[in-house]
Amino acid sequence: MQVRGIRWVGVATTRIAEMRAFATEVLGLRVTGADRDDFVELKMADGAKLELFASGETLDAPWLSEANPVIAGFLVDDIRAARDELARAPGVELLGELQETPDGYAWQHFRAPDGNVYELTADPTVPGER
Repeated sequence: MQVRGIRWVGVATTRIAEMRAFATEVLGLRVTGADRDDFVELKMADGAKLELFASGETLDAPWLSEANPVIAGFLVDDIRAARDELARAPGVELLGELQETPDGYAWQHFRAPDGNVYELTADPTVPGER
């Protein structure tokens, strides 16, 4: 597996409104999806995503904020091969199933040997993606 970069960052916070204002007004990110009191989707200039979600909010993955409030999504070319490699890696636990949107964006959460939760990310809008 070769990680190409960080493509997604999720942040669990009790201060979504303040973080939304910071992200849009200071960092210059734009809201590109959900924009609710408990969940906001933002995009960076290079297409990377920042998602803010309410602390304690389980969404579809209860493990997301149980160990660490900030989760990074590592961009890979072939998410299925990378997932298989993770499944064989000592000290790694796959969390949930591989998720994929109709446009081909995909992610797989996992717990690394340090006990923190991360994700693999595939983004077909990135040149070189499969």
